[in-house]
Amino acid sequence: MSLFPTTLPPAEAIPLRGGPVLRWGVLAPGRIAGGFVWALHQHTDQRVHAVASRAPERASRFAAAYGIPRVHESYEQLVADPQVDIVYVASPHSEHKRQALLAIAAGKHVLVEKPLALSASEARDIARAAHAAGVFAMEALWSRFLPQTLLIEQLLREGVLGDVQLVMADFGGRFDFDPEGRVFNPALGGGALLDIGIYPIWFAHFALGAPPRVHATGSLTQTGVDAQAALVLSYATGAQALLHTTVLAETPQEAVIAGTHARLQLDSRFFAPSGFTLKAARSDQRLRWTDTSGIHGSEGLAYQAAAVARHIAEGHTESPLHPLERSIAVLETIDAARGQLGASGRDGGSAR
Repeated sequence: MSLFPTTLPPAEAIPLRGGPVLRWGVLAPGRIAGGFVWALHQHTDQRVHAVASRAPERASRFAAAYGIPRVHESYEQLVADPQVDIVYVASPHSEHKRQALLAIAAGKHVLVEKPLALSASEARDIARAAHAAGVFAMEALWSRFLPQTLLIEQLLREGVLGDVQLVMADFGGRFDFDPEGRVFNPALGGGALLDIGIYPIWFAHFALGAPPRVHATGSLTQTGVDAQAALVLSYATGAQALLHTTVLAETPQEAVIAGTHARLQLDSRFFAPSGFTLKAARSDQRLRWTDTSGIHGSEGLAYQAAAVARHIAEGHTESPLHPLERSIAVLETIDAARGQLGASGRDGGSAR
């Protein structure tokens, strides 16, 4: 019988300053890109040197807002810029593969916003191209690099929770319906699963690995993309993951990992800097961990930028923490769920 720990180990954190520095270029400056650049400039030594947009005036406004010295009139010009080491792709999902391949073909490292692509098939194309070119490529799954995630990984590795039997996670938000917008437009990779559902699905993969069986139920919007989905992921060990995502209502946005020795419950917005409670099984013993870094919300994007710089300096072409194989496996789960729901969209491959 495992003894419940008296204290939690100190949380490791990826150093945000003092390490290798990359010169970043940003493709498709929008809200997500703005949050990334702000966090990067505010909390790390990394710097954005160039930006490009299909609308040059938009790129100019973005550059002025974030102190970026170079504005390019096309994506092709940016990826050819010798002052850029790595390209951050922040476009709608439908453009991820094309823009990632553009950067890779120019010999640039690439960080692609989640999801890596519209489907596992497209993600494999990106991985093959990056491997062939010998450049670094990663999906920007920022939650993987937060201090809380590194600590949870340690607890799982040391068997503090025992055998994990159940993972539960949800992420729902209320989005105003816009048939032409990114969330609801099939041509842009719309739908809950690809947009915010990737967080609970990734979390289940993080805790339990890729599932051999996926069962999904849910509903579609009038544009044919998935409005909400409930997933059961089943594993050979008997473990399960119960996941939910929706664009119709705000949900608690919490997550739980339940094992034979203890249960770990993450606070709301489990995918952002927050905290968790570890409770012993069949006992009132519990331990509390809270992120005291002062980094809140999307400021946590800083950790992945610093991690990428260190990975590249160490000679990696993939992240040891979030390899391309994990991104592909998560998209395989999403492919399966979207296929079972009958969701429409340009997915670059068939759902299984």
